[in-house]
Amino acid sequence: MEIRRLSLVEGAKSARGLAVVIDVFRAFTTAAYVMANGAQRIHPVAALEEAFALREAHPDWVLMGERGGKPVPGFDYGNSPSQIMDVDFTGRVVVQSTSAGTQGIVNASGADEVLPGSFVMADAIVDYIRERSPSVLSLVAMGWSGRERSPEDELLAEYIETRLREGKPDFGSMVQRIRAHPEGAKFFDKARPEFPEADFWCAMSLNRFGFCLRVEPGLLPAIIRCHR
Repeated sequence: MEIRRLSLVEGAKSARGLAVVIDVFRAFTTAAYVMANGAQRIHPVAALEEAFALREAHPDWVLMGERGGKPVPGFDYGNSPSQIMDVDFTGRVVVQSTSAGTQGIVNASGADEVLPGSFVMADAIVDYIRERSPSVLSLVAMGWSGRERSPEDELLAEYIETRLREGKPDFGSMVQRIRAHPEGAKFFDKARPEFPEADFWCAMSLNRFGFCLRVEPGLLPAIIRCHR
């Protein structure tokens, strides 16, 4: 298996084979909690206008996402796992639009298969990759807004690669590095309430879920739970 380490939107565009598009803070952490709480599927979209158009066509669909880390006016939820972790989404269809994660999915059109990546599903992702045994694996760390690298996404890529090579990642050390970086520290800054501390710990809940997610392609791609 050839493992390619890629970053940001440009990395997503060059992803091939089986791609894991990584957004730990917070798109695909939030998506995992939503799916764990019973959602039928999540439609990832790049543009806010597309999200609102889908809501107009399907008034019962739920809108979720952010821009600049802040909730979008008119959306039902922001991009906060702690906000939705106790919400019952049973049978609901969710539309998600974020600054990094969903942009990565939309731009990874050259990949054969796409998995959303976060630490809460890390080992399930590793197991899925092993089962699929792709000739090429692209690990795409989306970073902040898909423009700047960030440690949490790069370290999840490292975690996945290390596990695939039969190594033992030091997750405790990874958490410390993420916490010390500005991208982690912002969740402890009371002046930035759009980044609650609880979201940091939700995102650092390693292997909280025993499932992974994959993107079902189509005119309107959908994130669904893998059935292994």
